[in-house]
Amino acid sequence: MSETRTAIVTGSARGIGAAVAERLAKDGMQVAVVDLDESACQGVVDRITEAGGKALAVGCDVSDEAAVTAAVERIATELGAPTVLVNNAGVLRDNLIFKMSVSDWDTVMNVHLRGSFLMTRAAQKYMTEAKFGRVVNLSSTSALGNRGQVNYSAAKAGLQGFTKTLAIELGKFGVTANAIAPGFIVTDMTAATAERVGMDFEEFQKAAASQIPVARVGRPDDIAAAASFFCSEEAGFVSGQVLYVAGGPQD
Repeated sequence: MSETRTAIVTGSARGIGAAVAERLAKDGMQVAVVDLDESACQGVVDRITEAGGKALAVGCDVSDEAAVTAAVERIATELGAPTVLVNNAGVLRDNLIFKMSVSDWDTVMNVHLRGSFLMTRAAQKYMTEAKFGRVVNLSSTSALGNRGQVNYSAAKAGLQGFTKTLAIELGKFGVTANAIAPGFIVTDMTAATAERVGMDFEEFQKAAASQIPVARVGRPDDIAAAASFFCSEEAGFVSGQVLYVAGGPQD
């Protein structure tokens, strides 16, 4: 790499976000580990630092415009101009539509869609100035429809349209935008889903694996590997794509 890039990974205190943050650090980037609770980011920062990398814990509500502006400015000052952004922050508020509250809808939309918009708008300034940028948005196989997730599915499908439009608008500045759509990945979030449907998590994983062509469930590192490629220098001619990392073909 010609120079040390600064990457921002949202929702990276645990799960997929943590794996992506640690992988990008391993790839030689400085990483801003962003999550709602700054203290929750410290474990990831410590692991990156212990491995010889450089990271910064940043507390930020990605759905809050002022908080995002302040966080990105702080990252630019303390680490360097951010030219890599992974929009991973997400929440679940699952329910069937007749039971879903407006709050359940708004919370999911605000974190996934508004959050990705605010973070990208703040970071793209540094990318266009540098004539280099990588934006990776976390979609989901749920974008294709999933019972009990009308809010989450709509948000994740929305992120695919957001990604494709970013690719069109920012391409001439050397900025690419791509999306990763994970299938079943073992995280605290999928454990919470198992609890919601009243299943033992091990059984839940076995049931999921039985429906996946590669006959296993996914791990956060599977998503981190895809993010590593999209964020690399070599991926400069890949933009506006949605990559399903789900152990098999998706419709």
